[in-house]
Amino acid sequence: MNPEKIWLSSPHMGGNEQHYIEQAFKENWIAPLGPNVTGFEEDLQGYLGNNSHVSALSSGTAALHLGLIQLGVVAGDEVICQTFTFSASANPIVYLGATPVFVDSEEDTWNICPKALEKAILDRIENGKKPKAIIAVHLYGMPFRVDAIIAIAKKYDIPVLEDSAEALGSTYKKQKCGTFGTISVLSFNGNKIITTSGGGALVTKDEKVKQNTVFLATQARDQAPHYQHSQIGYNYRMSNICAGIGRGQMEVLEAHVAKRREMHHFYKHLFESISDVVLFKEPNSDFYSNHWLSAILLPDYTKREALRLAFEKENIETRPLWKPMHLQPVFKESPYYGNNIAESLFERGLCLPSGSNLTTLDKERITAVVRSFF
Repeated sequence: MNPEKIWLSSPHMGGNEQHYIEQAFKENWIAPLGPNVTGFEEDLQGYLGNNSHVSALSSGTAALHLGLIQLGVVAGDEVICQTFTFSASANPIVYLGATPVFVDSEEDTWNICPKALEKAILDRIENGKKPKAIIAVHLYGMPFRVDAIIAIAKKYDIPVLEDSAEALGSTYKKQKCGTFGTISVLSFNGNKIITTSGGGALVTKDEKVKQNTVFLATQARDQAPHYQHSQIGYNYRMSNICAGIGRGQMEVLEAHVAKRREMHHFYKHLFESISDVVLFKEPNSDFYSNHWLSAILLPDYTKREALRLAFEKENIETRPLWKPMHLQPVFKESPYYGNNIAESLFERGLCLPSGSNLTTLDKERITAVVRSFF
């Protein structure tokens, strides 16, 4: 009989979530509005600071979609997107009939490469298509090179849609991720640093953008005694029940970040004498990662797969790094700029169990596989 499965990143309840849910049931707030929605947004605004205004939504993907809409993206436009990411970063571009233009990673942060980004912008402008927005991602909790990317965006007057779905609790030069973009996005999916079971948020410094986000997320109903709609809306608002889970999770966010970073240090110690393994880490003190997922690079694809299967045999979940978007069949016709850094990362990289709820026994099982393999 196999031992209990060790998951890559499973939900971790703090204990007080039930209180907020019970309160919602007691007051019959079983709807996409209510005290928990408002409270969760206020909790996030207080945590992020930097004059942030937050709209709680049904998913991070919904937040990306509404963000692109409010940045003026329409059918026929082009939007630059980091290629090394989850498909949810790119899919909303296509929802709007626009074309994603994929840009490679740089080696230190694994995030969007400033040099490749500027090359892409110049080439698209030369081809008569100035990009409408730049989607930059803080991958696995690691901040992208914020100063360099924002400087390029300002140089060409292109707004940045900051995908901070994996980076709540991370900082760049002591400023919270999720506060750098013209519009920023968070995710509270079940595997994230905190969860609402499913959910996300749009973050902005403009109160009017927040209000418009809520308007669009609640079917864009005009002010009238009857149901009247002057533009297309969406059913994207977070429910009061899910927001109740989020309120409880906010109480343990800092503790969860500390536990994830503790797992990173566990792996640092585990691999320090194994020359075949490179642990993904912050380039310097400007970067502070929540280490949502700890990840490693191996010499080649064969070794990566062999280690993944060794973990699988012991019922331990690991996962290859994201397959770049420009290699995905659905995006095969999209433009791409770079030097195949993301392809190399995908072939060699492996995400390791990183949950804030992993036990001493879990760590011992992970250690046993690594020592046996190497």
